Amino acid sequence: MEEQLVRILNETQSAQQTPRKNAEWQLKQQYSNADFPSALINIAAHNDIPTNTRQSALLVLKTFVQACWSAQFDEYSGQLFADHGRRAVVRQALLDLALNDRDDERKVKSAASLVVSKIATADFPDEWPDLLPKVLNVVSTGSDGQLRGALKVLGELVDDCFNEEQFFSVARELVRALYDVAVNENRRQILRALAVSVFRSCFDTLEMIMEDHKAEVKSFAEQTLVNWIPFFISTIKATLPVGVTDEDENNDTDAFELHRGVVALKLQAVKVLMRIRSIFPSTLTAPSQDLFSATWQELSTLQPQYYALYIEDDRQGRLEDADGLPYTLDFLVLEELDFLQACLRAPPVRRELEKQLQSQGLNWVTELIKLAAAYSQITTEEEGLWDIDVNIFLSEEANVTANYTPRTACGDLVAKLGEWLNAASVERLLAYTRTLYTDNASWKLKEAVLYLLSQVLADFQDVEKKIGAEAAKGYVECIQHAMQEEPAFLRARGYLVAGSLTRSSGDALQPVAASFMQASLQAIDHDASEIVKVSAIRALQYYLAALPASITVTKQAAIISALSSYLGTQDVSDLTDSDDLLITIIETLRDTILKDTSSCLTNGGLDLLFTIASKGASNFQIALMVTETFEEIASTISAIGAEQYALLTSRVVPSLNGAFDIATLTEENALANLSAELLAVLTENGTTPMPPKFVSGVMPRLNRLLLGSQDEELLKAATKAVKEMLSHDPDQVFDFQDENGKGGLEVVLVIIDRLLNPAVDDNAASEIGGLAAEVVEKAGSGRLGPYLTQLLRAVAMRLASAQQAAFIQSLILVFARLSITAAQDVVTFLADIQVDGHSGLHVVISKWLENSITFAGYDDIRQNVIALTKIYALNDPRLTQIHVKGDLLAAKTDRIMTRSRARAQPDTYTSIPAQLKIIKVLIAELLTSSGGGLDAGAAADLEPDDGLDEDDEDGDWEDDGESFVDLGTGMSKAQLMAFGAEDDSSTFSARGRDDETQRYLLDFFRAQANEAEFGQVFAALTPDEQERLRSMADA
Repeated sequence: MEEQLVRILNETQSAQQTPRKNAEWQLKQQYSNADFPSALINIAAHNDIPTNTRQSALLVLKTFVQACWSAQFDEYSGQLFADHGRRAVVRQALLDLALNDRDDERKVKSAASLVVSKIATADFPDEWPDLLPKVLNVVSTGSDGQLRGALKVLGELVDDCFNEEQFFSVARELVRALYDVAVNENRRQILRALAVSVFRSCFDTLEMIMEDHKAEVKSFAEQTLVNWIPFFISTIKATLPVGVTDEDENNDTDAFELHRGVVALKLQAVKVLMRIRSIFPSTLTAPSQDLFSATWQELSTLQPQYYALYIEDDRQGRLEDADGLPYTLDFLVLEELDFLQACLRAPPVRRELEKQLQSQGLNWVTELIKLAAAYSQITTEEEGLWDIDVNIFLSEEANVTANYTPRTACGDLVAKLGEWLNAASVERLLAYTRTLYTDNASWKLKEAVLYLLSQVLADFQDVEKKIGAEAAKGYVECIQHAMQEEPAFLRARGYLVAGSLTRSSGDALQPVAASFMQASLQAIDHDASEIVKVSAIRALQYYLAALPASITVTKQAAIISALSSYLGTQDVSDLTDSDDLLITIIETLRDTILKDTSSCLTNGGLDLLFTIASKGASNFQIALMVTETFEEIASTISAIGAEQYALLTSRVVPSLNGAFDIATLTEENALANLSAELLAVLTENGTTPMPPKFVSGVMPRLNRLLLGSQDEELLKAATKAVKEMLSHDPDQVFDFQDENGKGGLEVVLVIIDRLLNPAVDDNAASEIGGLAAEVVEKAGSGRLGPYLTQLLRAVAMRLASAQQAAFIQSLILVFARLSITAAQDVVTFLADIQVDGHSGLHVVISKWLENSITFAGYDDIRQNVIALTKIYALNDPRLTQIHVKGDLLAAKTDRIMTRSRARAQPDTYTSIPAQLKIIKVLIAELLTSSGGGLDAGAAADLEPDDGLDEDDEDGDWEDDGESFVDLGTGMSKAQLMAFGAEDDSSTFSARGRDDETQRYLLDFFRAQANEAEFGQVFAALTPDEQERLRSMADA
């Protein structure tokens, strides 16, 4: 059987789909074979079989276990492997494989450990009570080979198997066993590191348990860490062996093994300390000074070795071993830099450093800046990558990369130092920078200090601080030198810092800022280095933000010319992979254009914007910036007057039509989508009337796209463009004739007919309701004739099947807008039609009232509210006969509602008359439009006070209070909600206060209160709704 399985396993790795799928099917057919799991283990244990096949056997076994071992697995297939004797054999064989003495089978043993953990999830402790004692015994007494396997099993058990109760019952024994390995100097360093790594995994479980058992978990942690923390300090202080050569690494010598192990152990120790700080920070407060001193000393000691490996040489970094343990020096340095920054916030450390500031001056600040500068130097790897691809360089500069390096960490460290010691840190950084330029230090070190300055300035900008005028002026000479140096990266940094410093120093650099800006313009045109050119382009953004309009407006044409010239030098085929470059260019172009939008019609700005759009349409961020920039252009130019708007359309429409044609030929959907979006923006900001021949210029292509495209976003944007044209200039639309002689109204009706077809997705048709409403309103029954009833019937029928909220809203508004002026006619029409065998009035009113409360947009909500009041005021008996969903009935269960239960037990509602439902909807809208819901700022104010100041630098060295804190972002829930409250355009305020609607509703309810029949309606409301109406009436 094993030979057959080996053949099938090999076929599962075939590159051809048919043999691979067939092999996978054959393996599943073996699930009913009682010998199948044992055969897979035998293959995995066979030394003569290739490792990849042995691994594959264990992965197949894991899949089998999930499908057949226990019903508790989500993947359980219903075919239970129930033979208890065979199950015991499989468990023991797997454990033996995971714990064998061979140290050259890491991949096989890791895979076996994973399967052990999966089985243990179901069987431990009831069916496998001796699992943990056996593993812990091996941890204590086994050989190094056995120990590796036992630690891998323990790691898997901690990560995936133990529940909270199981973990806490064995935690002391488990942690003690791990500690004994970690401190045992007779064990290999890499195994000690693995033990520390498993210990770190324990904190994930402790964090979950702490939610319900905070006091017990904290007590356990404090007792445990009494021994561990001194060990971590001694580990950090331990001497790292001399660096190994490439030959040592390639030959896996004893020297390399020792170096790798010590680095891994130190790194895991620091990782655990960081984890402790995130959960039990107060336990590190007392030893924080020792930890800070040891880490600083360690980084100082490692710096020459780091320099030799990564800044002088190009040694491979960011490496992990087969057990997932990082072991290269760059990883260790990165972790220690982060921990050093964390220690800076500890109260004892701060007190000691502040004491030294008073007694010894700024010595330690200088030394810390020197250390950060040393690790901030550009590595040989970065130098090579940035030379090859400026996009990587730009992503690093914009902080949009996930590549977190020692250089980045040092920037964060010095920025945080700047937040604490504002003037002192800038002063010491300036003094050290001057020293380097005076002593003619290496260009990498000169660049590093300017990089650190740029990070401090960026942080100042984020927190709205300014650098002192004297310090800013003090940097000018160094920056000027940097801009003239031969190394391209130093020149580039000079241009970037010059712009950043200008932005962050108020008016201090006004005398030289214009010359700096001019130097950037010249660099774009004349510098030989691509890195310098793109840095100068990015630097212009700082000048445009900081300098007065009297300077920047006069530079508009020159900047646009420089950007156009630079873009013209780029290979068009390469630009498809140059998103960061295009984003940098368009950000600079946007800032330039917005200084005076009207001038972009004549200085090439608009042409360049469209050029970038054509090259970067597939990138969401680029397309968004193009759209936002053009929206600003269109709105401001339209506000100037019809003549300027006509000039804009004359420049834009040919370009958009050309883009549509190119997109059609090349099937470039992204370009067509962006062009349609820009056309929608152009028409939305149109004048009334639109420029002559505008509709005839764009309608043919829009018509072709709307009748032929399947792209959802394209259909939405194109529909909106037609709707806006009809809104601004209906006569021009109706006067349009296509190539077949069809009039504009007929063309629009055909478009509506196509998009109302149920075959068109809801999202794609989400703008069609607005278009239909415009047609009804602008054409009226006089132009539409019999088409009016056909159109309204089609809208009602599509509404019956609509599911997407925005689409439902757009369709309902067709009837809502009509109801404002002709409510009785709408009700009568709907009552006379049938929709899927039901009354059209019942279908539309039910859908309308169910979805009204989710409407978005002030105008739409206001129109909907007015329409509902008009319909209610009819007191039409046909409405009183319609029953719709009322209040939600609470489920009579205390069980957690899973998705499967929710599907099996959907929500149920009361059934109430439509007239009553209208009042309930209007009460809800009354509260919403008055801002009656709890706003985000108020919600933030109601957060429990945990006794800590959110801005207190010491806060994260104390155990947390009751408020939720996201340790990844450092923001509390209160801060997040307050942040949302600040953004008026956010979803927090999407249905915020609307005074006009509020007044209308108050008047409506006051009028209804005087109607005798309203008493019955009021009595049918819930007590809460009644109280809300009373409170509003008293307001």
